[in-house]
Amino acid sequence: MSPEPKTSASVTSASATPGSGTSVSAAPGGAYIHNIGYRHYDGPRLGRAYARRSLFSQSLRGAYGLGRSAKSKALPMLLFAVMCLPAAIMVAVAVFTKAGSLPVGYSRYAVYLQAVIGLFLAAQAPQSVSRDLRFKSIPLYFSRPIERVDYVVSKFAAMASALFILTGAPLLVLYIGALLAKLDFVDQTKGLAQGVVSVVLLSLLFAGIGLVVSAVTPRRGFGVAAVIAVLTIPYGAVSAVQGIAFVQGNEAAVGWLGLFSPITLIDGVQSTFLGGTSSFPNGLTPSTGAGFVYLLVTLAVIAGCYALLMRRYRKAGL
Repeated sequence: MSPEPKTSASVTSASATPGSGTSVSAAPGGAYIHNIGYRHYDGPRLGRAYARRSLFSQSLRGAYGLGRSAKSKALPMLLFAVMCLPAAIMVAVAVFTKAGSLPVGYSRYAVYLQAVIGLFLAAQAPQSVSRDLRFKSIPLYFSRPIERVDYVVSKFAAMASALFILTGAPLLVLYIGALLAKLDFVDQTKGLAQGVVSVVLLSLLFAGIGLVVSAVTPRRGFGVAAVIAVLTIPYGAVSAVQGIAFVQGNEAAVGWLGLFSPITLIDGVQSTFLGGTSSFPNGLTPSTGAGFVYLLVTLAVIAGCYALLMRRYRKAGL
């Protein structure tokens, strides 16, 4: 049984007990004001910049399960290893066979492993934003000192950084292996730079899409399923329609159809401007004009995802 609540008389008596660390002062009307020892904070005010950095750091660490349970670390670390393992195998083959080039180009590598990237995004994007919505902790962030834009920018940057680490680490493995295999330094450095640009665009695009989809629902399970659907269904549909168009001899349509899927957007940009090869039917590469459209659409989708996140969190009472 819980103890009976104290009466106002007993509270007054206890609060006024000498040596209890509290003091009592009389007030008009027989009321009392009890000083229970709270002190005013006179320390430094770290402000919005510190809050943004803290939110970014915690969100980035959380994407890889750092600071969380071992169970939370298992999936992201496993996917990170799966991303790097093919690169390590390619490097070993290139070194021992003394190949003249790497089996896969730097800007093409992430496109080959899109399924792994999609699984990572589906697992971590809902974890980043859905729990805040589910447990209604969003207003607490904005009590002070950060604002809505700080929250959105921090979450967006953290998710994009997590994806960049996932996709950029294998490129570094390929680059180091290529140098160990004594491949041309200038060519490999140029390829690495092109690959980095490709994965930066991919990271921003996928982070925006994943966060927008995840922010729609506070249920993490629904968010995971929705992210997977948004990444896979358009890709499957575009690939099928591209195949049909190619068989019918409409090669011009093949290039333009790639605008309707996230991964084919990146594929079009990297194959046109970043020295990669295309996964379109028969290896068709979009024309330079179409490539600029691919780039503009990619940037527009990234900006649109940011705008949708700002709107979403305005409606969330922020």
